This record gives sequence, C-alpha cells and structure tokens, in this order.
Amino acid sequence: MIILGLDPSLSCTGWGVVRAEGSRISHVANGEVKTDARAPMAARLNHLHDAIAAVIATHAPDRAACEEVFVNKNPQSTLKLAQARGAVLAACGAASLDVFEHAARKVKKAVVGTGGADKAQVQAMLKVLLPGVQVVGADAADALAVAIADAHLG
Repeated sequence: MIILGLDPSLSCTGWGVVRAEGSRISHVANGEVKTDARAPMAARLNHLHDAIAAVIATHAPDRAACEEVFVNKNPQSTLKLAQARGAVLAACGAASLDVFEHAARKVKKAVVGTGGADKAQVQAMLKVLLPGVQVVGADAADALAVAIADAHLG
C-alpha cells in the first residue's frame, strides 16, 4: 500500500510518500510546497491544490493521511491553516483518495513511542525508520511521520 502523508500549512505544506508492506515501511518520496506570502489568498490555495494533485498523479497513493486540525491561540492562523488544509484535502478528494486523520500525539507515539515527543525526536526516529533518506525539510519530515503512523494505525 502506498500512503501519502500530509502536513498542511499555507506557507509550506509538507508531503511524504511511503510504501507499507506488512510491517515493513520504505520511503518513496517527500517534499514541500511553498507559497508566496505576497500572492493573493486564492492563488496560494490554488498553488497548494495543484502541487498536491501533481504529487498524487506522480506517486498514485492508495490513500492519504493528515494530522487532525488543532486550534491555535491566534484565530487568523487557525483560519489560514484550515484554508490550506481544505485545498490539500480537495486535491485528495478530486483523486478519490480516502484521507485518514490522526491526532498529533498518536502520530508521535506511533513513530517515537511517546506522544510527548518533540520535533527533533521525530526527525531522529525518521532516520532510524527510513535509513539513508534525505528529507527535504521539517514539514516534509512531519508529513513522513504522518504517513508512517498511518501505516501502523491504519
């Protein structure tokens, strides 16, 4: 099974693709989609949608996974996250992909072994689980963690 993990954000959406064969997980690809902060909101959302649609077309995942949405202290940040997430999930919907959502604590627990792990611990564990893989950035690392967690939790 090929799983697309997603870490949506308006400024930089991370994505990671893994192949799960039983309990064995292997890396397929990962990357980040950045948007221009000076561009109009509609253009930024369209860019996210089209970029994730291209990832889906290239890697033909069987399903997708995303962290459950959380509420920031800043309502504007929450709104921007929700809009970016909507654009990314719409790309999955257009490709008829089921999208499974997992709480951040469950993702961390599945990857590191504890729900209170920090980003550095998650990234260190990715190096163990996917040896030799070059991860594009922190958002791509988070997306790979979501995909790995989905393989274990799914």
